[in-house]
Amino acid sequence: MSSVFGIFVVLLSLAALVLWIWALVDIVKTNFTDSTQKLIWVLVVLLASFVGSILWLVWGRHNVR
Repeated sequence: MSSVFGIFVVLLSLAALVLWIWALVDIVKTNFTDSTQKLIWVLVVLLASFVGSILWLVWGRHNVR
């Protein structure tokens, strides 16, 4: 049972890492009208990791002007 849990934790961690990297790359590639917004989003994703990535992908990328 513990090996199944260990595999689950590893897969979940890898998924979170991929999501985090995807969000950072997406922020860097996005054209913002103000460079301060880009810096703020990078900091949010770096500091809030998983939650910041979710926020960017659900809310931030659709609100870029």
